[in-house]
Amino acid sequence: MQTVGFIGLGTMGGPMAENLLRKGYQVTVYNRTPGKSDELLASGANAAQSPLEVARTCELIFTMISNDQAIDEVYYGSEGILNGLQPDTIVVDSSTISPALARRLAADIAEKHADFLDAPVTGSKPAAIDGTLVFMVGGDKEIVRRVEPAFLSMGREVIYMGSSGSGATAKLAHNTIVGINAAGLIEGMAIAAKGGINGDSFLRLVQSGGAASKQADLKGRKILEHDFSVQFSLALMLKDLKLSSVLTDTLGVSTPMLEASKSLFQLGQSAGHGELDLAALAYCYEEWIGRRIGGEEQDSGESQPPQGGERRRKARLSLDIPLMMSVYQWEQEGAFSGQSIVGSLRDLSEGGLQVATTYPLEMDMFVVIHFQNDANLPPITARIIRIEQHDDLFYYGCMLSGIPLYQRQQLEQYIDRKLAEKN
Repeated sequence: MQTVGFIGLGTMGGPMAENLLRKGYQVTVYNRTPGKSDELLASGANAAQSPLEVARTCELIFTMISNDQAIDEVYYGSEGILNGLQPDTIVVDSSTISPALARRLAADIAEKHADFLDAPVTGSKPAAIDGTLVFMVGGDKEIVRRVEPAFLSMGREVIYMGSSGSGATAKLAHNTIVGINAAGLIEGMAIAAKGGINGDSFLRLVQSGGAASKQADLKGRKILEHDFSVQFSLALMLKDLKLSSVLTDTLGVSTPMLEASKSLFQLGQSAGHGELDLAALAYCYEEWIGRRIGGEEQDSGESQPPQGGERRRKARLSLDIPLMMSVYQWEQEGAFSGQSIVGSLRDLSEGGLQVATTYPLEMDMFVVIHFQNDANLPPITARIIRIEQHDDLFYYGCMLSGIPLYQRQQLEQYIDRKLAEKN
């Protein structure tokens, strides 16, 4: 099998197609964004004008595509693979997609008397360039055996996972671990930085001890040097964690660590770091600790001045932002009574916020806080942990309950906007 099509020539796909060319395969390439195929064409690849053209001319087709919308266009569009697919063609998708989509592609391709494998990879850009990827494959085992030489032209190992969708499931489980490991590495490095530990020394410790990991090897030096050139983007990491969250809901698996890491990467995306390497999550931690992770300034052990919202909290500027609170009281089994009261946000702290109202409430009571529409915030549940009274106003210190980090950032941005309007 020598005629291979490759669709999707981005960070991973381009090097993978290049390795197929080096191994002597006749490769036809297509990419939705013009220009990404130029180097491959110079290396001897043939150009196709559409996925349909690839499907009509190739015995084996690989796709490596960034998101479900692009998958839909490449496979199901008017110029898509399914409209030109020939019998006995083998189609391999190495993207990270949901198991449900992988099974749907397998069924629709089978109707064309062709075969489909879901074969995502582990190993980011350096492994794609070196040809050391690991393929995790779902589908017919005999078809996997037939494609194995092509797999091993781009990678070092092929691991069979089971029937269609199994490769996609394994990939999401694997990338859940990657996301959690990466967030844990950055968090640990932030603790060390805030404590005045030299970044180089701490990374050596991590790589030499029980915290050693592939993420430490791949990302540790990038974090210290602020080299956030893309090996695997933060946006794609978030996409994979979201897919994994949907999958685990379907499977009924409780995943608190997945949800925590997803919130962290969502925060990084909201802060504008999505197109950088996933290690750029370090920017968020640097904002929180008020200093850079890595660099000579850590040797002094002295913390840098706080930044952004932290400065505002230290200064405890006066706030008076209108809000509503819903208060519910238990009457008897299965029955609650409740009412809405007018209040205002007066202060924001590390662990919660302070609200003021003329209405008397009690310690440990839970309230639901509703902000004005321009906040674009959902209702937030809080528990009253402190009460002060001045004149006719009650001031309630409220601990926030389970608010995701990205919503915390939205809340701080909303407060910053209100302060700017006030000034």
